[in-house]
Parts: sequence; structure tokens; C-alpha cells
Amino acid sequence: MEIIYFIGGLIALIAGAELLIRGSAKVALFFGMSPLIVGLTIVAMGTSAPELAVSIHSGMEGKAGIALGNVIGSNIINILLILGVSAIITPLRVDQRLVQIEVPIMIAASFIVFFMAMNGNISRTEGVLLFSGIIFYILYTFRKSSKEKAKVIEEYESEFGSRKDITKKSLFFSMIFIVVGFVLLIKGSEYLVDGAVFIARYFDVSEFIISILIIAMGTSLPEAATSIVAGIKGENDIAVGNAIGSNIFNLLSVLGAASIFAPGGIDVDPEALYFDIPVMIAVAIACLPIFIAQPITRARGSLFFGYFVAYVIFLIFSTINHPYLITYKQIMLLFVIPLTVVTLIYMMYKGVKIKMQEKYK
Repeated sequence: MEIIYFIGGLIALIAGAELLIRGSAKVALFFGMSPLIVGLTIVAMGTSAPELAVSIHSGMEGKAGIALGNVIGSNIINILLILGVSAIITPLRVDQRLVQIEVPIMIAASFIVFFMAMNGNISRTEGVLLFSGIIFYILYTFRKSSKEKAKVIEEYESEFGSRKDITKKSLFFSMIFIVVGFVLLIKGSEYLVDGAVFIARYFDVSEFIISILIIAMGTSLPEAATSIVAGIKGENDIAVGNAIGSNIFNLLSVLGAASIFAPGGIDVDPEALYFDIPVMIAVAIACLPIFIAQPITRARGSLFFGYFVAYVIFLIFSTINHPYLITYKQIMLLFVIPLTVVTLIYMMYKGVKIKMQEKYK
């Protein structure tokens, strides 16, 4: 029954997020909120609603490992798996705004979380600081996006419709969607967390590992669907921006809110501090040279995906204490990672050189 609850909770989370986004977007439009603001707040935060619901619930229940693992795992998955698969399907071009603003913010937020976690706990006060960061980020985004208003409105209305299309009947159903969406998110997070705890105890593994391997993949499905479909349609800004934006929301709003609601803040597992968070930071930093060396080709997407597979293999080997774990670590540390660093540096050098040549041509 616990496994059924786990699967049912995952389905409820995804369905709840979709209903909440659809319902809230139409209600906000009807009451005069601009499509730009709705797109940057309700839609953007809605795709991170599953992570938010799971992390807050697990934090309040004292299951800090799930709250933290969900954020770390989702951020790694959004880049390595989702962007990797999207680029393999079709090469992606990256808007320079992402390179200049969003990626540095993501890297900075990742380092801030690491420094906050160094004492073994992300306190409620630190949670407030993180959450205040997302407020400033949204305000800054509003200001910077004003020049793109016409384009944003066009993209938004093609997905959700315009205010003139909303009738009293559709407004009524939208409000129902909001209520049902909230209920599904609350109950889904409860069932998912309880099911994850059962699975962790049954297989004698940590809740943190389960949250990275299973929960993070499940809660990242809305981002995966959005990015992959957008990539197929050729909407590169949405495909790449959704993954980076989701990571920023996860670090600032999801982890911030979970730390605020959790009694005593979020305790940080030593393994997460010395391995998983550094991996998350490394993945964030790797985006810069790959994004600068336009476009994200199928080969570079395969590099992302390959590292995701390598990371999952390491987690599995570590969990079951596989006899080849030490050998695997040595191969990664002595050969694969140094070779990748050299490749990324070369990509960045080549990308910057091309941009300088274009600038002074």
C-alpha cells in the first residue's frame, strides 16, 4: 500500500501543479493582472510547485533529508537530464540574457546554499534570507522584461488564451481547478513523502538518497515536459530558461520556505555537504562554458546526459556499497573529471574568441 501511495502521490503532485497553473493563470488574467506578471510568477512558480509542496511537508515532518535531497536532485536533473535530453533531441540556442544574468544568479545561489550548509544546518533565519532572494529576483525580472512585453504576451496568450476569451463559466471552473490543485499538491506531497520513508526503511537506505534518486525525478516531470516539448517546437528560450529558472526557484523559494517551516531549520547530511552540493555547484558552473559555446549541440547534450548517468551509478554503488565503488571514484577523479574540465575551458575560450571576433568585425 505504501508503494501505491507513493505512486499515487507523485501523480497527484503533477496533476495538482498543472491544474493550479491553468486555473491561477486564467483567474489572474480575468482580474486584470498583466500576462507578463502572470507568466513570470504563477507559471514559473507553478512548475516548481511539486518540489515546494514536498520540501515544505517533509520539513514540517522533520524529514530534512528529503527536503534537501529533493532540491539538490532536482537541480542536477534539470541541467544534466532535462537539458541533456532536450539538446539530444534538437540543438538548443541560448539567449545571452541567461548567460549574463540567470546562470550567474544560479551559480551564486548554489554557493550561498553551500556556505549556509557548512555548519550542518540551514536555519530559519537563513531560510528567510533565501526566500527574500526570490522576491528580489522576480522584481528584477519584471523590470528587465518590460522591453519584451509584446513577445511575452504573445507567447503567454498562445498557451493560456487572452482575457477576452474567459467567460463566467470558464472562470468558475478555473477556481475549481485552483482548489483541486491545492488539495492534490497537499495530499500528494503527504503520500509521496510517507511512501519514500517506507521505501528507504524497507531497503535500508537513507531518505536523502531516495529523495535524489526517485522523488527529485518525479517532481521534475513538469519541467521535463515543458523543456522537451519547447525544444521540439523550436522555442529554445523556454526550453533552456525553464530549466535555469526552475533551479533558481528551487534554491531560493523551495529551500527557503522548507527551512522556514521546518522546526529548527533543515539539517544537512555530511554526505550532501561534501559531495552532492559540490556536484550541484559544478553542474551550475559547467553551464557557463557550454552556453557560451553556442549552441548546445547534440554532443554537448550527450555530455550532460552522460554525467547524469555517471552520477546515478555513483549513488547506486554508494548505496549498496558496491566492491567497485573505490575504483569507480578513482576513474572519475583522475581521468573523467580532469578531461571534462579541460574540455569546458577550451569550449569557453573558443566561445569567447568567436564573440570577440564578431564584436570587432
